[in-house]
Amino acid sequence: MSAPAIAVLGGGIVGLATARALLRAPADYRVVLLEKEAAVALHQSTHNSGVLHSGLYYQPGSRRARLARTGLRSLTEYCQEHGIAHEICGKLVVAVTAAEVPRLRALAERGAANGLQGLRWLEPAAAREIEPHVNCLAALQVPEEGIVDYRAVCDALAREVQQWGGEIRTGARVTGLRQERGGWRLQLGDGGFFADFVVNCAAQSADRLARAAGQHPPGRMVPFRGEYYRLARPGLVNHLIYPVPDPAFPFLGVHFTRLIDGGREAGPNAVLAFSREGYRFFTVNGRDLRDTITWPGFWRFALRHRRTVAHELRQSLSRRLFLAALQRLVPELQAEDLQAGGAGVRMQAMLRDGQLVNDFLWVDGPAAVHVLSAPSPAATAALAIGTEIAGRVRARLAADG
Repeated sequence: MSAPAIAVLGGGIVGLATARALLRAPADYRVVLLEKEAAVALHQSTHNSGVLHSGLYYQPGSRRARLARTGLRSLTEYCQEHGIAHEICGKLVVAVTAAEVPRLRALAERGAANGLQGLRWLEPAAAREIEPHVNCLAALQVPEEGIVDYRAVCDALAREVQQWGGEIRTGARVTGLRQERGGWRLQLGDGGFFADFVVNCAAQSADRLARAAGQHPPGRMVPFRGEYYRLARPGLVNHLIYPVPDPAFPFLGVHFTRLIDGGREAGPNAVLAFSREGYRFFTVNGRDLRDTITWPGFWRFALRHRRTVAHELRQSLSRRLFLAALQRLVPELQAEDLQAGGAGVRMQAMLRDGQLVNDFLWVDGPAAVHVLSAPSPAATAALAIGTEIAGRVRARLAADG
């Protein structure tokens, strides 16, 4: 009997980690990873802040909280094993108004519940010993936070997948799926491919591929662009400086990040993108935009957060407003300190009622697992996510005989 063929759809960090985990399994599988681009990890996996997240923000008991903690340890060990640049440098989350102080205390309690070690509550003088230019009424030091070269991580994962007998096909866009002989006939631009099992890690296209496979995802992917500036004066920031998140808006707010190349970065904001790969403001994809504006959940989200949505849009168009948001944290920052940086697009699974799916979400289908929500910290948690999904696939295949 031939080894089961497993197709992993999507060559981002989660797809790569899942393919690697399947090849590590004791069962004998043929693993083929299909990536539509000319190379792996060209989107969310490498268009991000490069942060190793510790699991501070997530609901205790959630997949995000659990897998962030497990994934941080696994990825740190992986980087050490493969000589990948990384650093556990720590970060400060700072309260700059009296109203933010109790929210910061609640965040500290959540971090403790999630098992974070070494959390310290700091008064302003103690915070400025760590970050001399920071402005705050109080700060929470999170020593387990870090930074990493995610491009190098993805390249190492791709090498292992191939070294361990897996196949990576780039330029392999899946245009359709049809059930056949208990598995799936995948339609590609250059023909067809049969797989006994499919793992859908396609990120930007995950909901569409799930629907093509006959599933009914609970939400729709909505793209938000995050824009960055590089700092001309990197000495203003030593490590990572974050604001207390606004509980009324499901993003962290602009912050400062120490980069693995020694530079410093400020951002990202969170503004609706008109394309699922819309790294520039005026990049428009008709199908992507139509999918967003015809989804009832989008309008409910936009109405519920109308003031913040409008502010994020204005901030995207105005360097002055972007600067003002950053000056709350580091008042010495000046307009000439901001240099044009890159951008990323985060895919957020949005429910019909306008709520975002605030956890990792994967669902089973016939001979398939669909990863329908993998927001931050999916990159940090990728190895742990891959291990968990691979275990799910092994159990399904074993049960099917």
